[in-house]
Formats: sequence, C-alpha cells, structure tokens
Amino acid sequence: MLERVIKYAFDNIGNTFSGKNVADYFKSQQRKIDLNTVYNYLNALEGAFILYRVPRYDIKVKEILKTQEKFYVGDISIMYATMGNRDRMIGGILENIVFLELKRRGYSVYVGKLENSEIDFVAERQGEKIYVQVAYKLENEQTTEREFGNLLSVNDQYPKYVVTMDDFWRDSIEGVKHLYIRDFLLKENL
Repeated sequence: MLERVIKYAFDNIGNTFSGKNVADYFKSQQRKIDLNTVYNYLNALEGAFILYRVPRYDIKVKEILKTQEKFYVGDISIMYATMGNRDRMIGGILENIVFLELKRRGYSVYVGKLENSEIDFVAERQGEKIYVQVAYKLENEQTTEREFGNLLSVNDQYPKYVVTMDDFWRDSIEGVKHLYIRDFLLKENL
C-alpha cells in the first residue's frame, strides 16, 4: 500500500489533493485503505524528505487553508526511478523544479488561491513576496491568458513571474515578467 500511495503522490505532482483523495482513489480501485493510514504514510514521506507538503494560501483573506494542499518531490530522480519517464509529467516536474529552487533560496512557499483561480506559488522571505506561475509552454493565446491572467488579478505590487520552457518568448505583460526556466534558475535576485 505504501508503494501505491507513493506512486499516487508522484503521479499527482503539481495537483492539489488530500489524504481523502488518495483513499477515495483506492476505493474506486476496489482497494480499501484507512484514511489515517494514508495520512500516516504521507507524514512519513514528509519526515523522510521524500515529499514536501505545500499548503494553500488565500491571497485575498491572507490566511493558510487547511485543505487541498500540493505535494512535491524532494528529489526529482526518485520520481524518475519510481515512475519512469512520461511526457505527460513534464509540467508537474517543471513546477517541482521551481518549487525546489524557491525553497533553496530560503522562501516559505504556498499555493495561492484567489477566488476561483490558483497561483502556483506565493513565496515569502524576510518581508518580501513573489508570485510564480509555471507552465510547460505558452503554446496558444488561451494558455498565455490563463497564466498571465491569474497573476494580473493579484492586486499588489510584489514581483510576478511566469516561468516556462519557452526560451524564445521574452515578453512581459503589464508588469508580469516571463522567464525561461534556465534564466529563472540562474537569476540572482528575483
């Protein structure tokens, strides 16, 4: 069961879920697992630094929410060793890389909630704050609108970034900066 919980968590990197989601998934697969067991497994994986739990933060109300957090892997290679290489995981892996870089830089990291939209990361450090959206590619106008639009709806003056694998796309939109993943990782000050 532990192996299956790990695979479920790895398969859902970048998606919000809770222990109840995991238990419900197993129930749909005709497998019974106690909710407390799921939480114990997730807590053990956090204690071993295999997973990081990232709470949701309501940007408007300025409080941490208790449900639908995200989990990220402490080392991407563990995910590849367990799950293999799957193209559909690229977006989640990219988001995981950005998360780990924010943690490495000393930020406290949250998943932002703003009414019905989500900001991938709200990162705070010593009174400063940044907002980061992560997307594999800005392939069309709808994706560009969604990624930049979520950040444009945040009404404060903190820096806002959209990080992607598009190395040719250099535009900023209304103060929201686009960064190629390499530039984000190498940028000294965000």
